[in-house]
Amino acid sequence: MFEGGGFGVGVTVTSLDVAPWPEEVLPPGVVARPTRLGEMLPVASRTDAEIAAELQRIQQMEARLAAYTVELVTEMSARRPDTLDRQIGEPGAASPDWAPGPGLEPAPGVSEFFADELAMILNCSRTAATKLADTAALLTQRLPVTWAALADGQLDWPRARALAAELMDPARDVEPQVIAEVEAAVLPRANRLSIRGLQAAARAELLRLDAGAADRRRKQAERGADVTLRPERDGMAELSVFLPHPMAATIHQTLDHYARLAKVAGDDHPLGQLRVGVLYDLVTRPWDTSRAPVTAHVTVLARLDTLHAAAAGHDACATAHLPSDHLRADPPSAAANPTDEPGAGAGCPPAAGGDGCGRVEPAEVDGQPITAAHLRELLEQLDALCPGGLQAPAGGNLTIALTDPVSGALRATVTRAELERLARRGCPDHPAGDCGCPLLDRPPPVDRYRHTPAQERFLTTRDRTCRHPGCHNKAAWADLDHVLPHADGGETACENLCCLCRRHHRLKTHAPGWSFTMAPDGTLTVTTPSGITRVTRPPGLAEPDDPDDEPPPF
Repeated sequence: MFEGGGFGVGVTVTSLDVAPWPEEVLPPGVVARPTRLGEMLPVASRTDAEIAAELQRIQQMEARLAAYTVELVTEMSARRPDTLDRQIGEPGAASPDWAPGPGLEPAPGVSEFFADELAMILNCSRTAATKLADTAALLTQRLPVTWAALADGQLDWPRARALAAELMDPARDVEPQVIAEVEAAVLPRANRLSIRGLQAAARAELLRLDAGAADRRRKQAERGADVTLRPERDGMAELSVFLPHPMAATIHQTLDHYARLAKVAGDDHPLGQLRVGVLYDLVTRPWDTSRAPVTAHVTVLARLDTLHAAAAGHDACATAHLPSDHLRADPPSAAANPTDEPGAGAGCPPAAGGDGCGRVEPAEVDGQPITAAHLRELLEQLDALCPGGLQAPAGGNLTIALTDPVSGALRATVTRAELERLARRGCPDHPAGDCGCPLLDRPPPVDRYRHTPAQERFLTTRDRTCRHPGCHNKAAWADLDHVLPHADGGETACENLCCLCRRHHRLKTHAPGWSFTMAPDGTLTVTTPSGITRVTRPPGLAEPDDPDDEPPPF
């Protein structure tokens, strides 16, 4: 009998190394998956009061699990001391000029790469892992009473985490006794306060106990002011500004005032959209011709079949018409996007018996050479996109990436001029016709440490970002690293090079216990010192037919 008013069953789980029964021989109603909690503890049979009581018990259990998580993280961080890191003055040591952003600094005494390992263990971002590690250290070392309440289920995890977040920065520059006094003052009423109210209470108590430290933190926070950009779905983005509150309030009031003036003048756009327009005009100042124009570098990745469909007005049929050809355009500004100017495209082939879109089946060219005939066909398709043919935008560049239609692997990169030259020259051994000899492939290996410009273009097009699991730093800011070190016999070849940002290049080279291996198609496998393995694939590369799925809950 359990407190919910029903009956429960105690279950002991023991791992057995036996093969599961085939699904076809299982009795009716028996499934080849773990039993779900809702099947052992039916929800529909409970009253409203029982459901409410069960939800509260789950919240208590989540608190206890969170406290246990904190213990585990704290113990692992203690096993990754910063004595394992390269020290200042040693090759591979962290540069003071490349200090991590606010909130990403490792805890004192902990390896700078511990957050990267924790991120791979939990399959989360390094930022989230860093915050968890910092929260764990604070709760166990500076807020032990809060941790005990969490472990006993007397305080929920959201409130414990919020209190830790509020005291995280102050704990770095105030005496431990001050933090203990704040904890003693606010913890007894934590469950009666909202999360925001709990943080406000802790902030007020800090001001009362040490106003001077609050002023120091405010000045330090002002030095961390910044503007950041985060892409969102549907072609939108979030522009965030971290700045002193008086400045933020003034900016918002100014935007709101001008937006409302436009509304009064008859503009029927939503008020929020008007605020955005006012902000854009005030920042870019399109009326000010006294200053040099500022342009943005925008990378546009577009499939050739998508450009054909857009040029011909066949948006509904933008599927794999020419799956082996991709374009990468790097215009100086968004206005130079080659997809913005529709032209007299070749359109889509007619469907049988009508004027609709007839699908073009992709050619099965997996592993076959890229011939002169293939290149001439690609040139014809490019020329059909718009009047004069698709060219690099003014001030920008155009890279044509040829990918395998079956595997999605990048096979070659070429500029428009190189494409024309190769198609015109043809095969040097068989100038009379289309012999099927390969003219274009990935750049060849070189017998030296430094990669070639052609390899750099190929690899940055293939990888696009740092290839370490969870990292999204752009390839343009990354190093081309030998997965098998050159000193150990690793070739300077596309099959052994990948993009790694400077941090993860240093981790791979100098952090003990990490393992990096790469397959010829660019699939990178990374294993942490604790034995967790993650795999990253180049964008567009097809998943394997029989993927080695990671265990739940990942």
